[in-house]
Amino acid sequence: MPHSVPRRRSPLLALGVTALLAPGLAALPASASAAPRQDTESRPTTRFTDQTPDWKRCGADTPAAYQCATIKVPLDYRDPGGTAIDLAISRIRAGDASKRRGVLLSNPGGPGGPGLDLPLYFTETMPKSVTDRYDLIGFDPRGIGASTPVNCGLTDDEKRFPRSYRPFGENVAWARTVADKCRERTGPALSHMTTRNTARDMDVLRAVLGEKKISYYGVSYGTALGSVYTQLFPRRADRFVLDSAVDPKLMWRKMFQVWAPEAEPAFARWTRWTAAHSATYDLGKTPAEVSETFWDLVKRADRDPIDVGTAKLTGTDIRGFLRREFFTVRSAAELVGMLKDAAAGKPVPDFPTAPESTDNLVSALWTVVCGDAPMPRDPETYRRDSIRDAARYPLFGDFASNVNPCAFWDRPVEPLTKVDNHVDTLIVQNEWDSQTPLSAARGMHRALKGSRLLTVDEGEGHGVVYGMSAGPANRCAEDTATAYLVTGRLPAKDVTCRATPGVEHTKPASPAFG
Repeated sequence: MPHSVPRRRSPLLALGVTALLAPGLAALPASASAAPRQDTESRPTTRFTDQTPDWKRCGADTPAAYQCATIKVPLDYRDPGGTAIDLAISRIRAGDASKRRGVLLSNPGGPGGPGLDLPLYFTETMPKSVTDRYDLIGFDPRGIGASTPVNCGLTDDEKRFPRSYRPFGENVAWARTVADKCRERTGPALSHMTTRNTARDMDVLRAVLGEKKISYYGVSYGTALGSVYTQLFPRRADRFVLDSAVDPKLMWRKMFQVWAPEAEPAFARWTRWTAAHSATYDLGKTPAEVSETFWDLVKRADRDPIDVGTAKLTGTDIRGFLRREFFTVRSAAELVGMLKDAAAGKPVPDFPTAPESTDNLVSALWTVVCGDAPMPRDPETYRRDSIRDAARYPLFGDFASNVNPCAFWDRPVEPLTKVDNHVDTLIVQNEWDSQTPLSAARGMHRALKGSRLLTVDEGEGHGVVYGMSAGPANRCAEDTATAYLVTGRLPAKDVTCRATPGVEHTKPASPAFG
C-alpha cells in the first residue's frame, strides 16, 4: 500500500503498511510444549533484549525522519530459545531533545490493525508539546501487517461476520471452515498470536530501545492491549492514554454480545431526536411513530428486499447495518430516510460501506480473539443464546450471540489476563460509542484502579482524541489527554466534557472493535 496517511482516519481501518509483508506462518516449526508461567514480569533472554535495530528510512516517498526496522521476538514466551518471529517497528524521534521524556508506543485497534504508520500520522494530529517530548514508536503487532502475518486464505464470504438470516447450520459451517483454514495455514504458531504475547513484545521493544518505561496511546482494541501491559509490567508503564475502551472482564464473546443491549437505548435516543426533526426527515412526529416507520421498513424488506442503490437489502441486512448508525443520530436519520425513499420506488445511492477487509485483518482478528480466551464449544449454546437475545434485543440480539470460529478453535495455551491494578491511566470515552460503549469504559475504569475516566457527554462515534474521531477534535478531551502526557498529572477526579457542537461522526461499518 502507498506510504500515505489520511487527514481523517477511522481507527477501525488500518493504515498503510510501510514494508513488504513478511513470510507467512505456515513454514514455522512447532514450538516446544511447556507449562504456562504465571509471573507478571518474566524476561526473555538477552537474545532478544540486546538487539540493536538497523534503522532505515521507511520509504523513498516518506520523510527521512520516519525510520523503520525489524527485530525478533519469541513465538512462544514459554520457550524463548525456540522459534523467533519478526516484529516490524518504526519511529520518529522527539522534536526537542532537551524536553524528551521517553517513548510513546501506540496501537490503532482491531484486533488486526497494523500500527507501523502511526508515528507519521501522529506528527499531524498530536500537538507539538507531545511530539517534542516523545519518540513516537509504531509497530505492527505479531501476526499483522509486516510482523510475520497470519493469512488463513479466506474467501470474501468467509471474511464476513455470521449473518442471522442464514440457516444456523450454514453459520456453523462457516465458523468451522474459518477455524479449520486458519489451523491448516498457520499450524502450532496460531496459538501464540495473542494480546498477552503482544504485550510481551512491547516490553521486548522497550528493552531494545533502551528505555526503563514506556508511555502509550491505544484506541479501541488497543485499550485492551494497553491494560494487559499494565498488568504484566506495572513498573514499566509510564503514562497511558486509553481511548474508547473495552471492558477487560468481557474479553471477548461478551464484548460482542454487549452490542445488542447497548443498541436499544441508542435506538430510543435516535427516535427522540428524529421525531424532534420530523420537518427535515419526515419519519414520524413522535418517537413511537419513528420507531414504527423503521420496523415497518424492516418487515417490508424481510418480505420483499428493498432496492437500495445496486443492492437488495433484507430486513436483517438493514438491522445489521444500521445498528452502528443509530449511535450517530443524524447519520441514521439520513439513511432511514433513504431507505424509506427506496421502499417507495425512488432511486437512491448505495449505503456507505467499508472497503473489503483483507485476509490478514480478518485472520488476525479471529486469531487474537480466539487465542485470548475460550468460548463455548457446543454450537447449540450459540443457537440458544441467539434465539433468546433476538427476543430480548430485537435490533441486534441474534447477530451478537451468533456462532463464530472460536467455537472450533484450539484451546488457548494461557489464561486470559485478569486486569486489576493501580497503574495511573487516563481513559477517554464518548457517551454514544457503538463499538466500545460507555459501559465497557466504566468496566476498564473499575479494573484500572489508578485511572481517571473522561466522558464526552453526548459525544458520538468511536474514537475521541488525536485524529481518531471522525470529526473535529473535542478540545476539552484532547487538552486533558495532552496535559497528562506532558506533565504526568492525572485529573484530580473523573472528568466530563461536552460534545463538540455540530460534529457528525459517520464512519463505515467494520468487522470488530477497531
